[in-house]
Amino acid sequence: MYFEKLIAKRFLSRDKGSFSRPLVRIAVYTIALGVLVMIMAVSILRGFQNEITAKVVGFGSHINIRSYGWVNDYDEIPVNMTDRELQRVDAIDEVAHIQPYAYKGGMMKTDDQILGIIFKGVDSSFDSSFFARCMVKGRLANLGDTTATNEIVISQKIASRMQIDTGQKVRAYFWTGQTYRARAFTVAGVYNTDLNEFDDHYIIGDIRQIQKLNGWDSSMAAGYEIAINNFSNLYPVTRQVMAATDPDKMVTSIREEQPSMFAWLDLLNANIFLILAIMAVVCAASVVSALLIMIFEKTSMIGILKTLGSTNRSIRRIFLIKSVYIIGKGLAFGNVIALVLCLIQSSFHIVKLDTESYSMSFVPIDINLWYFLAIDAGTVIICCLALLLPSSYIAHILPAKTVRVE
Repeated sequence: MYFEKLIAKRFLSRDKGSFSRPLVRIAVYTIALGVLVMIMAVSILRGFQNEITAKVVGFGSHINIRSYGWVNDYDEIPVNMTDRELQRVDAIDEVAHIQPYAYKGGMMKTDDQILGIIFKGVDSSFDSSFFARCMVKGRLANLGDTTATNEIVISQKIASRMQIDTGQKVRAYFWTGQTYRARAFTVAGVYNTDLNEFDDHYIIGDIRQIQKLNGWDSSMAAGYEIAINNFSNLYPVTRQVMAATDPDKMVTSIREEQPSMFAWLDLLNANIFLILAIMAVVCAASVVSALLIMIFEKTSMIGILKTLGSTNRSIRRIFLIKSVYIIGKGLAFGNVIALVLCLIQSSFHIVKLDTESYSMSFVPIDINLWYFLAIDAGTVIICCLALLLPSSYIAHILPAKTVRVE
């Protein structure tokens, strides 16, 4: 192997006047560009998927338990969860958090504006980490008191449409049976998730307000939201929750509740595979063309090596080693540039997006070492496999003809 490395290094790298030298540079740049595009595409699309998933889960959690009588978010049918059922669900390893909730449809009114809303009631066990990250003004509602609080958190869209700000009072009207009941709320904070489906209507407040409106006792709720540790385990954990609850409960995952949203996100995987396939073919074609030019240019050298006793396998290995050098250099450049661009975008959010179209204000980046390693490994394998065919041409070069030509 030392002999092949020596020839590859001295005779294929130092010929400054050779025709193949600029083609080798082009091959390096092409591989670097291909790897850069692949890494950026995967990082951006995976970042987009993760960001949208986090927002959807932040509103509805991973798994939901409610009554079979539930039809939509405006209904007021409580679920009867026993302490024993809750303990069985909480004992599941992947379950991170359980919290009760209730919904109530109504209208919010100011002096000159009116808007349909969905009031989501939560209690002191509510995991507020998602909304804490999305707060743009004010604070979360104080849910720790023994009495029901009239503080609410509204979206930035609702605040702009209704022309209200933190600290102001607003009246809401909720239908109960054949009549409606009014409630006065104080806006404690304003959030923004850029998800129009939720930001247009949802406000967050005390579940005890809904319990009073519906005539429920303090232990009743419309359902229970369950957060899990790993989204990839959503299906098996959902089945475990089903087994831990009584048959009269309806257990659904966030994928079942938002099928169109996740179907759209899954379609992005097809885009990722298409980009990877195209760029892998481009990289392979580039390095194959460079190898063929080197073989044609070094035909006389191949004839001399064969005359001196080198085997086809040994000579083929010389050119494959040189090709691997080209691939390695291109991978190094592509990885470094991709990492720098990813870090810049992740830190400074330079590239912006239209929130109305993309549900976020900047291009998200998911920087994951495994993406880099997987793309590098795939590129090396595909390029090396593509090199096997052109390198076999060496066996057809006859020393007598090449030496006679010289």
